[in-house]
Amino acid sequence: MSQTVVPMIHVPNVRSTVAWYVLIGFTLVGENVEDGEMNWAKLTFGNSEIMLNCGGRASTERRREMDLYITTENVKEQFQRLQNRVEVVEPPHDTEYGMREFIFRDCNRFWITFGQPFSM
Repeated sequence: MSQTVVPMIHVPNVRSTVAWYVLIGFTLVGENVEDGEMNWAKLTFGNSEIMLNCGGRASTERRREMDLYITTENVKEQFQRLQNRVEVVEPPHDTEYGMREFIFRDCNRFWITFGQPFSM
């Protein structure tokens, strides 16, 4: 039996959040619009999926209730592609748990980490 976990992120404005994620490389694959308002969307990035739903709130907190962690084969390339488009929290660095990572914020202040295993 195959199982997949797809996070549902509640955001203040689904349409503008979709536009931001598409700008950094996600693909919109599904949406629901009622009375002209997009209230739900599904996006993919490679073989990963996320869903966005209305009803979230903006935050000024350092960290939000959840983060997205995306494994990739080339952190350096992803960082070079995104560094001038996003708010970088931590530039590329090596962790004690064997990952090379960088962290940035999305338009709703959630943290997104790109990580790549490295040989220790």
